[in-house]
Amino acid sequence: MSTYALVTGASRGIGRAVAERLAKDGYTVIINYHSNTAAAEETKAAIEAAGGKAELLPFDVADGKAIEAALSQWDASHEGEHISVLVNNAGIRRDGLMVFMNEADWHDVMRTTTEGLYYITHHVLSGMLRARKGRIVNIASISGVSGLPGQTNYSAAKAALIGATKALSKEVAARKVTVNAVAPGFIATDMTADLDEGELKKTIPAGRFGKPEEVAALVSFLCSEEAAYITGQVIAIAGGMG
Repeated sequence: MSTYALVTGASRGIGRAVAERLAKDGYTVIINYHSNTAAAEETKAAIEAAGGKAELLPFDVADGKAIEAALSQWDASHEGEHISVLVNNAGIRRDGLMVFMNEADWHDVMRTTTEGLYYITHHVLSGMLRARKGRIVNIASISGVSGLPGQTNYSAAKAALIGATKALSKEVAARKVTVNAVAPGFIATDMTADLDEGELKKTIPAGRFGKPEEVAALVSFLCSEEAAYITGQVIAIAGGMG
């Protein structure tokens, strides 16, 4: 039987890099995406070209009913199997100063992070607990650790993710399920393409943006047997920021 890893928001950026790395580690990767089918298929093709295995599983991480329907369908088509690794990666930015922020920009950012965290984790956790083994890695942000101006909504959402990581890790540690968070700083992806990289590099002690593959390497380690005694941690990968 295959060992499955579900990565949300895996069609591009950090999610794609994580999916490709976990496939190299031997997992059959379940590529979640919302609407960009072409990008998801490219990720799947890249994994298969490298000798890995992948499946596509589209749903909106902000829609609890869609999540339940998609994961229940996956369960029905994979009888006797379960998801061993979950990487809660999907997220969106709607930056702006709080004084000018509209209600939709607050709720959309919060919902994408926190609704997905609840519904997806709630669904897959029972299989991990029955197997007495599992890895959950939540992709937070340095914004959720120290806060960044213009990102009150994003900082709040990622801080919630961090709090949930710490609490859940204590609930499931006895069943050999680890729960950790990774907090990237500025990573060179399409999500940061609108930022002034030249100016922002001046605020980063390492003097550069990170690479998605560097984040993926950290996630890979946290999902490995070598990381079995690491849980409830928030690990920054931010070039010295935070």
